[in-house]
Amino acid sequence: MSNAITPTLQASVICEDVRQEVNNMQSLIGILTVIPAEAVPAGVLKLCIWTRWSNGDGRYKQTARIVSPDGKTAVAEAAVEFELKGASSHATNVHFFAGLQFKEFGLYHVEVSLDGKLATRYPLALVQVKRGNNPQAAPQAANN
Repeated sequence: MSNAITPTLQASVICEDVRQEVNNMQSLIGILTVIPAEAVPAGVLKLCIWTRWSNGDGRYKQTARIVSPDGKTAVAEAAVEFELKGASSHATNVHFFAGLQFKEFGLYHVEVSLDGKLATRYPLALVQVKRGNNPQAAPQAANN
């Protein structure tokens, strides 16, 4: 695409939910860097990838993926087209993923591309936790 201005990715965040407030602002709920799970496959009811682009002119296609530890297999993928109309414009995109299954523990990656070119890539770890392994629970139990 030969645009006069290619947009800048201001932010990309993976979280549990994005809510549209009464005042039209968005609230990001449960920002993630790690997904704890007792066993695999691990089911996740809902994940969201929130992105904000600015300073662009033209029509674009954003693709967001969550890639498994093998670096090839997409656990989830979605795309959206959007338009920016000049240097002072911005676009906020949200991809909602429901009922995801993570088949192995390890380091997954979130990838966001613009018109097929990778814009950002960041880690999301699926880590094993044991039931009742809550460090804050032990002192409370001792006080009872």
